[in-house]
Amino acid sequence: MNKQKLTFICIGIIVLASLSLVLLRDKDLTSSVVPELAHVRIGWQTPWATQGQLTQILKYTDILKNNEIEGDFKGFTYGGPLNEAALAGEVDIIFTADQPAATLLAKDEKWTIIGRLMYNRVSLYVPPMSPITTLADLKGKTVAMPFGAAAQRVALKAEQDAGLDPKVDVNNINLGIYEQSDLVRDPNAKKWGTIDAMAGFDPTPAIFEEKGLVKNLHVGKVVSVIVVSNDFINRNPDSVSRFLKSFNEAYDYYRNNISQADTWFVAESGLDITPRALEIAADVEPNLKVTSKNEIRIGFNDEDYKIMQEAADFIFDQGLVKKRVIMREHVDTSFLEEIAK
Repeated sequence: MNKQKLTFICIGIIVLASLSLVLLRDKDLTSSVVPELAHVRIGWQTPWATQGQLTQILKYTDILKNNEIEGDFKGFTYGGPLNEAALAGEVDIIFTADQPAATLLAKDEKWTIIGRLMYNRVSLYVPPMSPITTLADLKGKTVAMPFGAAAQRVALKAEQDAGLDPKVDVNNINLGIYEQSDLVRDPNAKKWGTIDAMAGFDPTPAIFEEKGLVKNLHVGKVVSVIVVSNDFINRNPDSVSRFLKSFNEAYDYYRNNISQADTWFVAESGLDITPRALEIAADVEPNLKVTSKNEIRIGFNDEDYKIMQEAADFIFDQGLVKKRVIMREHVDTSFLEEIAK
C-alpha cells in the first residue's frame, strides 16, 4: 500500500467518525426534547363522589402528562362557588352537574359542553319505619330538599308523575343537604321531626342508605358534564381533544382500580364514607361496569339531552335565571369525534 492510498483511507476514517458523532449528537438531542405541556386549570368539587375519584386519578397518575397536559386542580365545595370561579376566568375546564352548567350558560355563553362527566343519583327517601311506601302517599306530607338543586327538580317531577300537585298536595320545604345529616340518625325512625320525606344528591343519600337510615321512594339521574371556556378552546384546541382522551383513560383506570381511586378520594374529601356507600353512589355510572376500554362512553345520547334540557327549563321556570338555555346549542362533540378517529 503506497503512501497516497494510506492517506485516503485515513481521511475516510476521520470523515466517517465525524459523521457518526454528528448523528449520535442529533439523536441525543432529539431524544432529550421534552414536549411542552399545555397548562389546564381544572375546577372540580371536592366532596362529590365518582367525579372525585376521576379527578384523583388525573392528579395521581401520569395520564395527563402522557397526553401532554399539566393539570392545575382547583377544588370547590359545590357548584355555586365553582360557577363564580368560571365567571371570573379562574378556571379553564369545570366538572359540574347539568343544572349548574345551565346556570353558567345563562349568565355567560362563552362556555362549551364537550363531554359527559358522569351520571349521578338524586333520591327521594323516607325513614326506615315510615308508613309511606309510594310517591302517592306523599299527599299531605312534608318533604324537605335543597331548593335550587337537582334534588328539588327530580323530587317535584316525581311528585307530578305520581299525580300530585307539588304546590297544593305536598308541603315541599327547603333544607340543605348537609343539614339532613343532623336529622337522619335513627334506623327506627318513622319521621324526622315534622319531616316525612327528604330529597338529596349523592353521596349523602348513599351514606344514609348504606347505614340503613333511609328507604328510597324514587331514584333519578342527573347528567353531569365537562365544560370548557371558549377562550381556552380558541387558544388550545388540540389540548381539548387530548384532555378528553385523558378523561377516557381515567375511566379505564377507575374501573380497574376502584379501591385505589376510592382511597384517594376519601383522603382528600375528608368524608366519613365507606367503600360500600361509594359503590352505591357509583352504581348509576355504566362506564364502571364495561368489560373493555372501547365500551367507555363520555358522549351524549338522546336521553341525556332530554335530562339536560329539563335542568335548563327548571331553573328558568323557577326564576333562578333570566333566560332559557337550549342545552344542545352549547354542546360541541367535535373533540370527542377527533379522539374516536
